[in-house]
Amino acid sequence: MAAPPYDADLVVVGAGIVGLATARAAVRAAPGLRVLVLDKESRLAAHQTGHNSGVVHSGVYYRPGSLKANLVATGRAELQAYCRERDLPLEECGKVIVATHEAEIDTLTDLARRATANGIGARLIDAGELREREPHASGLAALHVPTAAIVDFTLVASSFARDVIEAGGEIRLGTPVAALHRDRTGGDGAVVVETADATIRARRAVNCAGLHSDVLARASGADPDTRIIAFRGEYHELVPERRHLVRDLIYPVPDPRFPFLGVHLTRMIGGSVHAGPNAVLALAREGYRWRHVDPDELGSLAGSPALWNLARAHWRTGLGEVRRSVSRRAMVRALQRLVPELEPADLVRSDAGVRAQAVGPDGRLLDDFVIERDGPVVHVLNAPSPAATASTAIGRHIVGLLDATGA
Repeated sequence: MAAPPYDADLVVVGAGIVGLATARAAVRAAPGLRVLVLDKESRLAAHQTGHNSGVVHSGVYYRPGSLKANLVATGRAELQAYCRERDLPLEECGKVIVATHEAEIDTLTDLARRATANGIGARLIDAGELREREPHASGLAALHVPTAAIVDFTLVASSFARDVIEAGGEIRLGTPVAALHRDRTGGDGAVVVETADATIRARRAVNCAGLHSDVLARASGADPDTRIIAFRGEYHELVPERRHLVRDLIYPVPDPRFPFLGVHLTRMIGGSVHAGPNAVLALAREGYRWRHVDPDELGSLAGSPALWNLARAHWRTGLGEVRRSVSRRAMVRALQRLVPELEPADLVRSDAGVRAQAVGPDGRLLDDFVIERDGPVVHVLNAPSPAATASTAIGRHIVGLLDATGA
């Protein structure tokens, strides 16, 4: 008996920048491929893509040879070229990573070595040159990264979506996906995509569900040894009359124990200056405010060895993040390490973001991208920053994994 026809050659779940870049890479690699993007939200880039700082990262922080380091090097150059080609806002402003204590100098020097290993033209500068570049910043030394830039990733994602549609692809919003199952009845290895309204047969599928990627993977029969724990990053912004305190991008030396970059100051497209984020445990997968609480998610977290092991190792750091969440003065004290002139009255609350952070059973925060193939399905299980920067390269990497399955 012949297998039923396919409804699509490729289904991509998730209309954030990684999902859209994957769909775009697929239609570019194989013109005429029937690609369908599904997302439960009513708009594109509704979560991580639409709630980030807009920084195009250079790749200073990433371990040489890691998937992050390899993909961001290519993705950054492609993203900047794409923005120029499509006349999307792009400011190549550069950034400084500032050491404010002697104890941070060694880490800063290690970052400079890592930048060199990753082919990035960053260089160490002294306090005098730091003041020339950022007159209101304070530090003993800094790493100047001239290739850092800022964009509006929501606009980039929308442009990717237009590319997909113009190439014959389809994007369906407001379409939640429950599972991606292999259809073994037809003998052709198809994927059955279960939505709230329909069942879709596809040759291949990609799970780019971000905050819900591990849930979808498990519902689809995969058994990842990681789980997503959502961390809310809360931002403030400088009042207009104090924006002059920050010319471009000012970052602290990061704590090497964590994949977060620390509270920093970022000039945005349009001229505003954002301060943050912190990293507090979100009480829902989409917990953009303390009042956003999902009892089912809390119950799942309470029974998760990953969370308890993480809390056991880093509870003091977690308390500090909570303190900065509830106290503007605490946030300002952290920022004053970088720009001493800042005062509490200089900041107002801005939008928060939620980061989908993969955590191992031992509580280890996974730093590298985690992209796994399970037969005809690829699951993107960890794609935090700099995924937006590296999105075009990630999309091609995923399509390459699909090709290995015969797509």
